[in-house]
Amino acid sequence: MRPASSELGELLYENPLAGARDLADFRMEGPGVISFPRGRLRLESTADPGAGQAANLVLWCPETFPSDVAVSWDFFPLHEPGLCILFFAARGRGGEDVLDPALAERNGPYEQYHHGDIDAYHVSYFRRRFPEEPRFHTCNLRKSHGFHLVAQGADPIPSVIEAEPPYRMMIVKCGAGSSSRSTGWCHCGGPTTAPSAARP
Repeated sequence: MRPASSELGELLYENPLAGARDLADFRMEGPGVISFPRGRLRLESTADPGAGQAANLVLWCPETFPSDVAVSWDFFPLHEPGLCILFFAARGRGGEDVLDPALAERNGPYEQYHHGDIDAYHVSYFRRRFPEEPRFHTCNLRKSHGFHLVAQGADPIPSVIEAEPPYRMMIVKCGAGSSSRSTGWCHCGGPTTAPSAARP
C-alpha cells in the first residue's frame, strides 16, 4: 500500500503483498486460497460459485489505522463472475478490535458482516456476480451494522475482456465522510501493486 499523491501526508503503512511473508499476520475468513502469481496477491474462493454466500471470503489486514486515513491499492480484474468489497473503519459493536476472538465467528457469508457484531463501512466494486449486474456497473458504499446505502456511483472498471490493469483504487475517510475513486493505467514510476495507508 502507498499513497497515490504527496498531498495525502504521512505514510502510515506499506505492504507489497508479493509473497506469503507479507501476509504473515493477516486473517482469512471463508473458503479462500491465496497465491502470488507474478509477485501479486491473488484471492480466490475454493467453493463452487453455486454455493452463493457460502463461497465468500474475506482477508483482514491486522493493522489499526487512525479514523482519518487514505488507503490505496492496485486491482487486476482476472475473470468473471466476481465481486470485490473493501471493509474499512471496522470494529466490534462494543469497540473491540475486529479480530478480537471474543466476537462471533465469521466465515464469509455477507450477512455476518452487515448484521453481525461488527460496525464497518464497506465499498463494493467490480460487481459482476449476478446476471443483472454486468448490465449496469455500480460501486456501492454501505455502513454497517445494518445495510445502509450511503452512496452509489458508476464503476469505471470495464469487463475483464476490455480491461487494461492495473487500476489504482483509493478510499479516503475524513471525519464522518468517505470517498472512493479508481484511476486506470496508473504507472507512476515504480511498482504499482503495493497497497498503502496515509493520513489525508
